[in-house]
Amino acid sequence: MDDTAAFARALDAALAAGDVAAVLLRLAEADERATINRTRTVAAVVQGRDIALLVDGRPEIVARAGADGAHLNGIDALRAALPTLKPAHIAGAGGLHSRHDAMLAGEADADYVMFGEPDHGGSGGRPSLEALTERLAWWAELFQPPCIGYAAGKDEVRPLAEAGADFVALGDWIWTELGGTDRAVAAANDILAAIGA
Repeated sequence: MDDTAAFARALDAALAAGDVAAVLLRLAEADERATINRTRTVAAVVQGRDIALLVDGRPEIVARAGADGAHLNGIDALRAALPTLKPAHIAGAGGLHSRHDAMLAGEADADYVMFGEPDHGGSGGRPSLEALTERLAWWAELFQPPCIGYAAGKDEVRPLAEAGADFVALGDWIWTELGGTDRAVAAANDILAAIGA
C-alpha cells in the first residue's frame, strides 16, 4: 500500500458495493509513524461507513491509530495482545491450525475466530475447502464467538456461508477481479443475500 490515498479511494468504492461488517488491514512494512498515519487514513474511510477496521498483527498501534481492533495470528499472539486490546477493542484470532487452537482462542476470549486464511506468504498453510467447511460447521454448532470463513475465491463464498460461517472474509482476489473490486464485493454480497447469510 504505497499510495494510501489511492487505496482509500478504491476501498471506499468497494465498501459502497455491499454489506461489509469489517475491513482487515494488512500493512506493508514501514516505520511506526507511517504505519499509524496509513491506518488513520484508511480508518477515516472505513469508519465513515460504520464499518469496523481491524489491523493485522499490530495490536500496539490500534488505539493510537484509531482502529477498532486487531487480528492476531495464532494463540500466543492473541494471548499477548489481550491486555492491550480488551475491553475497549476487538481481538480476533486467525492462524488456527486445529480444533484445539480454535477452542483455546475461544477460551482466551477472542471476539471471533477465522478459519481458512492463507499464511502471510499468501498461499501455504490453508486447508482444503472440504476441511474448512467441516471446521466451520463444527464451530457454528458448538461455540458462541462468531466464526469467519476466509474465501480464497468467489467460488468459496457460498459453501463457506452454507457451512455456518457467521461472516465470509473476501480474500485478495477481490482486487484483481475483472470488472473491479466493487463488482467483486457486490457479487459476493448477492450470493450471501440469496442464501440469507
